[in-house]
Amino acid sequence: MSDSVNNRPAQAAISMLFAMTVIGLIDNFVAIISTHVGLWQFHAMRSTLMVPLLVAMAAFGLGSLRPNNWRPVFARATVLSISMMLYFGSLGIMPISQALAGLFTSPIFVLLINVVVMKQRIGPFRIAAVFLGFAGTLLVLQPGSDGFGPLMLMPVLAGFFYAISAIATRSWCAGESATSLLAANMLLLGCIGLTVSVLFGVFGDASETHFLLRGWTWEMMPALPWAVVQAVGSVTGVFFIIRAYQLDEPTNVAVFEYAVMIFGPGFAWLILGQSLEPLQGVGIAMISAAGLIISIRARKGN
Repeated sequence: MSDSVNNRPAQAAISMLFAMTVIGLIDNFVAIISTHVGLWQFHAMRSTLMVPLLVAMAAFGLGSLRPNNWRPVFARATVLSISMMLYFGSLGIMPISQALAGLFTSPIFVLLINVVVMKQRIGPFRIAAVFLGFAGTLLVLQPGSDGFGPLMLMPVLAGFFYAISAIATRSWCAGESATSLLAANMLLLGCIGLTVSVLFGVFGDASETHFLLRGWTWEMMPALPWAVVQAVGSVTGVFFIIRAYQLDEPTNVAVFEYAVMIFGPGFAWLILGQSLEPLQGVGIAMISAAGLIISIRARKGN
């Protein structure tokens, strides 16, 4: 891991806040895309649309497309791809507030991974934050309610794999360009998306319209403009997320990711008319507070 003298916290904060504004807007469009194409075709389309953008970024000197070390880059791309498949899948079947709440349990998982795997010692504040975040997750997902099912756990699992990728970005891939990391992730997501959508199209039910099970369809034109917006926004947002994690410690950067918990539901209310139940709002606030406590106390080492 890089020495702390190389950290640039102000630049990391600005990068992350800008990324969260973009992501909070464009992720709402997945709900529209899901009415026309399936999850796997969406990933194939988005990755294909990103190719010229990534080539242009490299041409303008924003980083090389070629990793310095393929193995850690694609190991990171694998765990991040799992996270993004789970997260985007949840965006198509639940409100963005619930999907984001699950994804942003990731700082809690970062802490738990550091404790279990890296044998890091933590104090009572961060221990309390873990329980606070867990309670908030229960309020958001509401297990036992009529609307709860196994699929509701998808964004929480996305948060777990996102935590691993966040640690990997800093510890495995500190010397890599943001462009190469993004390109590896998009290449893997695109290949997986194309393969699964074709398999579902050939062997699945042709009449299937569920976002997670739908195969390839050529009736994609209504979704294409939104996929373009998603592709451009994703390249922009993910580039700045990667840069943020490369510029400072994951526990410091994670604080600013919680801005998306305001931007995402805010844009959802404006664009889609989505609203929160009071208890879910409390749960989101608890998850955000847990993440903030973890990040702040991590700086103090307790």
